[in-house]
Amino acid sequence: MGNPTAISLGPGKLKIALLGSTEPTDLVSPWPVAWIDLGYTFEGSDFNYQLNTEEVTVAEELDPLLVAATGRTISVKFTLAEITATNLKRALNGGTIVSGGGFVTFEPPSFTAIVRNMYGWESDDLQERWVFRQCLSTGAIETQRRKGASKAGFPFEVRCEKPASVQPFKTIFASPARA
Repeated sequence: MGNPTAISLGPGKLKIALLGSTEPTDLVSPWPVAWIDLGYTFEGSDFNYQLNTEEVTVAEELDPLLVAATGRTISVKFTLAEITATNLKRALNGGTIVSGGGFVTFEPPSFTAIVRNMYGWESDDLQERWVFRQCLSTGAIETQRRKGASKAGFPFEVRCEKPASVQPFKTIFASPARA
């Protein structure tokens, strides 16, 4: 029989922090101060993990002798519903925001000034936390403007990279229900 306490519902909350920020270590303590809420999303977020493989075959066998791992892709996708200069800066991996005279201007970063960030996610029931340790926003930014109640947003696809001394992400689950 299944475990109904291990079911997770809702969009959760997305967070962002500078590289090297202190990570949460449990589900009880507040997120460390460096972690900032990303705000409203269109439909929550998607975590994607893909292991890339190649088969090792020989002429004498029908089945592969080995399936060799050749790489992996780890990403988080979401669309932020809040159109702000700060969110555009996050989507474009940096840039310059200037406020003054009653308005705000934004200019994207140069190729050499791209910034990587940490991303975090927490479930609505406070039973999971995910920390993505080194990410770069890689997806296309396409903001659609439509009539009526259709809202504009900034789509993100952040891809995880391998940090120097740890794995690309960690997950904290409540236990024993989620073990």
